[in-house]
Amino acid sequence: MSDARTPRALPMVVPEPGLPERVTIYEVGPRDGLQNEAAVVPVAVKAELVRRLVAAGLPVVETTSFVHPRWVPQLADAAELLAELGELSVPAPVLVPNERGLDRALEAGVRHVAVFASATQTFAERNLASSLEGQLAMFESVVTRALDAGLDVRAYVSMCFGDPWEGAVPLEQVVRVGQQLLDLGTTQLSLGDTIGVGTAGHVGALLDAFGEAGTGPERLALHFHDTYGQALANVHAGLRHGVTTFDASAGGLGGCPYAESATGNLATEDLVWFLDGLGIEHGVDLDAVVATTAWMARELGKPAASAVARALGA
Repeated sequence: MSDARTPRALPMVVPEPGLPERVTIYEVGPRDGLQNEAAVVPVAVKAELVRRLVAAGLPVVETTSFVHPRWVPQLADAAELLAELGELSVPAPVLVPNERGLDRALEAGVRHVAVFASATQTFAERNLASSLEGQLAMFESVVTRALDAGLDVRAYVSMCFGDPWEGAVPLEQVVRVGQQLLDLGTTQLSLGDTIGVGTAGHVGALLDAFGEAGTGPERLALHFHDTYGQALANVHAGLRHGVTTFDASAGGLGGCPYAESATGNLATEDLVWFLDGLGIEHGVDLDAVVATTAWMARELGKPAASAVARALGA
């Protein structure tokens, strides 16, 4: 029996002049979403989630992380999951925290990897056991080796809009860390609102600051959490500044194991509905994502968190 549901309504399409015609939705649910679940999700369920997301038209699906199991036990089965998935029709990046993680990714035949840095000293210490400057030295060898092996390397910067221990984060500090990661040769920089405190004006100011430093929106992605209900407003600000890649997680799964105030990621289906209303192409099937969210909610034994999933009866 199919999980698919017919939407009760569709957004009226009203394009806004000056926005991008098409965007990429970078799905992070299998990695950034499931790493925050209290219980370990079986490999077979994770693999099915990835396959459903690929079938729904997501052009990129981040699958897992080669982080040490002591840090994130929910992803201890990374190698097993990748073996179960085999070759996928879309890029399936994995997170690599260090050179040992890269070794494991190379052994698994991964072609796309990501590194995860911090915009603040405290989070670098808590998440990476490093300093703000030391993390860059650590990632330099990882990125260089990955590039030499022919891999595509994405970089994340967390705490770009606020830090629970340090408060507001200076724009120039975020830009400095981000520019250093781009200078290593990473192909894209994802700016993370890890605890969801960013607002539209703040997003615009940060993107302007990157532009003044010589980095345009074509090399940037935005990664929002919806802690204060600002994620879609922040996406809108990003679109108005020309950003065309947005991270999202089916069902709004996720949070941050090192930032207790953080709630889930921007839900993929909420982002799809929003983009549909603006007439922006993305290639993702809303019904299929909502059905996937409903299925995953049953697997996790809790209701779907996203607004669109609830509205469509998931």
